[in-house]
Amino acid sequence: MSTDTPSRPGIATPDGAVGATSTFATRAELVPERTPTSASRVAFGALLLRDLVVLIKNWKEFLPRTLLQPLLLVFVFAYVFPKIGQGIGGSAGAEQFSTALVAGVVGLAIMFQGIQSVALPMVQEFGYTREIEDRVLAPLPVDLVAAEKVVAGAINSAVSALLVFPIAAIVPATPVHLSINWPVLLTLTPLACLMCGALGLSFGTRFEPRTVPMLFGIIVIPLTMLGCIYYPWKSLAPIPWLQKLVLLNPLVYMCEGFRAALTTGAHMSLWAVYPAMFGFLVLFMWAGLSGFRKRVLS
Repeated sequence: MSTDTPSRPGIATPDGAVGATSTFATRAELVPERTPTSASRVAFGALLLRDLVVLIKNWKEFLPRTLLQPLLLVFVFAYVFPKIGQGIGGSAGAEQFSTALVAGVVGLAIMFQGIQSVALPMVQEFGYTREIEDRVLAPLPVDLVAAEKVVAGAINSAVSALLVFPIAAIVPATPVHLSINWPVLLTLTPLACLMCGALGLSFGTRFEPRTVPMLFGIIVIPLTMLGCIYYPWKSLAPIPWLQKLVLLNPLVYMCEGFRAALTTGAHMSLWAVYPAMFGFLVLFMWAGLSGFRKRVLS
């Protein structure tokens, strides 16, 4: 019987030779090293890509819910009213009103889409099915999972804002005179979209499915009616108490900012608009992240 040790893969022979598998890469060499930051970045991008793919696949549902409200507002106030002789401020005033209304409708579209694309799905995901657990299993911090929802909602809001401009170009019976201030528009739009995505996050983590009607009934509708969509904030000067009260409404700053970006009419100072919107963004993100952590880790 031979006393020599048989040469097997991966086993050293008595003469110091190494088996066949020494020619292959080890497991550590096959698996690339990835830092936690890199893994989080990849997972964040994958979650965002997933939401964008879902948006594209569900475009038949996305377009009606995005277009209907802006279309009806512009159709009634900028087409029907002038046609039946009820244009606000006569013929010249109707043109000014239609122009000011477009800026307000852009702000309204962004806010509604931010709430609908973030808050409502999140309420369902936190329901009894606990679908949110699929997301938090991704290799990234819980706060980044919530932040991805905000970014996805901001993209939805930006698309809805773009869809307002074809409506404004086609529907009104009176001319709409837009004068675009590109630096303001290109900086205000991302800020507004992120703020409304964060608003949707804060709503989505604090409302149960059974309380969603209350969300729209006692919060969203007052925000829209007192959000300076149909009139500039300065026009509330005859009602000083209301002019001060509506400053608590983030939609006011959005609409006033878009009036500065899209029209030459009266609007709130941008020195007030930008800090207020950034402050609301920080507030809503803090409220949304704290609520998200509480719901997920409970």
